[in-house]
Amino acid sequence: MSALLELREVEARYGPVQALRGISLEVPEGEIVAVLGANGAGKTTTLRAVSGTVRRSGEILFAGKPLRGGPEAVAKAGIAHVPEGRGTFTELSVHENLRLGAYTRRDRDLRGDLDRMAEHFPWIRERGDQQAGTLSGGEQQMLALARALMGRPRLLMLDEPSLGLAPMIVREIFRIVRQLNEQDGLTVLVVEQDARIALDTAGSAYVLEVGKVAVSGPSATLREDDAVRRSYLGY
Repeated sequence: MSALLELREVEARYGPVQALRGISLEVPEGEIVAVLGANGAGKTTTLRAVSGTVRRSGEILFAGKPLRGGPEAVAKAGIAHVPEGRGTFTELSVHENLRLGAYTRRDRDLRGDLDRMAEHFPWIRERGDQQAGTLSGGEQQMLALARALMGRPRLLMLDEPSLGLAPMIVREIFRIVRQLNEQDGLTVLVVEQDARIALDTAGSAYVLEVGKVAVSGPSATLREDDAVRRSYLGY
């Protein structure tokens, strides 16, 4: 299967600190790929390099073409990035957040998409006028995911979707991600510290260590490798 997203020897810095040291990875179209590793390994920076929010070098290809520009250009290309910490517009309502997610689209007939979001997240139907800042942490994470989906992306990038959430909520979020992949063919690149649930959801994974790919392969292989689990995955 051809790669929808490909990183070739990508490096990135925050001032004098080098966060990525030649990352190369592929995300096949229609697949879920996880990026794992300890804090400071470069997971979040990898997504930021793709979305154009950190200065980087190397080559990034999306659908076979060089990916350039900042977040708006990347969004228009068909990539949605849900950052760590959810990033909902807390002063706006649930429906206003969802409509903002479609800002890159040329068509403005959003009724079908709003109905589709309510199928995945049923609570949205009754609480569309509720201020987003009054939602629970899990609901805000789901709203951030739904808002990203309103843009009809070809690639969804999720940064630590489990952060600070109860295990039951985390399982539900990953269930929905898997459902979107299986039913709609959505391609997903997910950064996650919970290696267990990430490997259960993704078809393949890359484990980062100090800005480099330490090991990669099918999720089933990584999950069953005791040395990899002890050294890199923490369980």
